[in-house]
Amino acid sequence: MQQTREKIIDKSSLLRLWTVEEYHYMAEVGILGIDESVELVAGQIIKKMSPQKTPHATALTLTRLLLEERLGKQVLVRTQLPITLSNYSEPEPDVAVVMPDVLRYLEHHPCVSEIYLIIEIADTTSKTDREIKTREYGKVGIKDYWVLDINKRCLHIFQDPTSHGYQNEIILEEDGQISPLQFPDLSITVRDLLPPVIVE
Repeated sequence: MQQTREKIIDKSSLLRLWTVEEYHYMAEVGILGIDESVELVAGQIIKKMSPQKTPHATALTLTRLLLEERLGKQVLVRTQLPITLSNYSEPEPDVAVVMPDVLRYLEHHPCVSEIYLIIEIADTTSKTDREIKTREYGKVGIKDYWVLDINKRCLHIFQDPTSHGYQNEIILEEDGQISPLQFPDLSITVRDLLPPVIVE
């Protein structure tokens, strides 16, 4: 009996990937509207959550304030601004903790060697943050990537990047504590990043 073999097709090879230069051009000529909430990840233009819900906004603000207060001038905390990972990726993470100072990035967005920590705040974006972005951040060598899940009230920590993502994922409940790899003396309790639970 002749055996048949299924031909496995890599779906990514069927996609036309966009470069950062093309992405910028589409914005300049109006193909991407000025008010469109999108980002370029792994050559694909991904629509971000819109409009932003209040728990997401609160978690974003709490996280930014905590990092700025405890790390001070050691870092620059950027929120929802572009970073450049490769010629095919220019995402806008919720929080990027990068080398200071503001004028360092006058002519370029922060690149991998300038990034200490990336945090994505997930409510409706959990699948994108924990799958697509995890692969992309790991592939380019981001050493410390966190996903704060505000629905399940936990923190996913991804470390040890590889060409396919990350070797290690740790999940901390809201009473758990974590230190950024670059700042081991800073201890953060997950609860301090989350919006308080409102009891009605």
